[in-house]
Amino acid sequence: MSRTGAGRPALQSSPVELRTLRYFIAVLEAGSLSRAASTLYVAQPALTAQIRKLEDDLGAQLFERSHAGMTPTPAGLQLYQDARRLLSDAAAVRERVRSLPQGPEGSVTVALPFLLASLLMGPVLAGLKATHPRIRVFVLDDLSLMVRKAMLDRRADIGILVDTAQVDGLRCRPFAREAMYFCGHDADGRVAPLLQRAAPRSGHPRIAFADAAAQPLVLQSRRFSIRQRVEDAAAGQDVVLNIAHEHDSARVIRSLYASGAGFTFTPACALPDAGHRAAPWLIARVVQPELQRSYSLATAADRPLDAAADVVAQALGDAARMLIASGRWEAEWLGEAAAAPARRAGRPRRAGQ
Repeated sequence: MSRTGAGRPALQSSPVELRTLRYFIAVLEAGSLSRAASTLYVAQPALTAQIRKLEDDLGAQLFERSHAGMTPTPAGLQLYQDARRLLSDAAAVRERVRSLPQGPEGSVTVALPFLLASLLMGPVLAGLKATHPRIRVFVLDDLSLMVRKAMLDRRADIGILVDTAQVDGLRCRPFAREAMYFCGHDADGRVAPLLQRAAPRSGHPRIAFADAAAQPLVLQSRRFSIRQRVEDAAAGQDVVLNIAHEHDSARVIRSLYASGAGFTFTPACALPDAGHRAAPWLIARVVQPELQRSYSLATAADRPLDAAADVVAQALGDAARMLIASGRWEAEWLGEAAAAPARRAGRPRRAGQ
């Protein structure tokens, strides 16, 4: 029987598998091949063969066999101590490897208008949870003016701005464009005769802006982008808005027009759900002029997106395209330029870009 210093068994050319060491430890701790086989769910002859092979590989007798069971020899006791340390180290190595970051990780803050957030962020966050669980996304959903301020104050890494092509200090790329709709409860049927044929693709009828403006309106104050767009259209058409109620709360506005107190203008991303689309509910696309709302994807102009923010920027674009393609968002995707800041993050810009 060959040994090396301090009575340790000598290793021969055959490798010792970790599984075999686990079998050996189980036999020593159980004190019996039969009990160990039962614990390991291994046939006893197969376990016996593994122990004998281990002894052959190490060139040492590890157990004294007797009718009372299996008693470890000094070589067996030494191997037991070494094997436990080895298996512990192997488990630690496996845990360290598993705990290494898999893909990008970090925190990313996204700022966007609250009406769009209710449509877009659900698919984005659910998708990122499945594909990039190490990325944590914080959402700032607010008025469009406050979204722009959050980007300029560096409180957000990525912003979706409303009707904003360029802002000093920000890099803006086209994201999407959607139509504005006229919505309300046409209980007495006064508005239905004013409707024009259905708009292409959307399936909704159309209404001239002047006819919509003459109806009792429930609108938010002038500091809101939707109201500003409606005011600009009214000025361009030289018509007067028939404002019945003015409130800043979007929930109050929705409650008012849901109760039949008037009509409102809303972007496609915030159209009432299917349960509110049956008559006498009215949803019509505004034309003459057509009211639209455009979005830009904004990032800081003086710093590239890190890997985590890059992933989130692409996820925003992917979710928007999916919603548009599926018909859940009646909008126009403005092209791959929306994902360009993410893909080019960290790359030097060419002259003239």
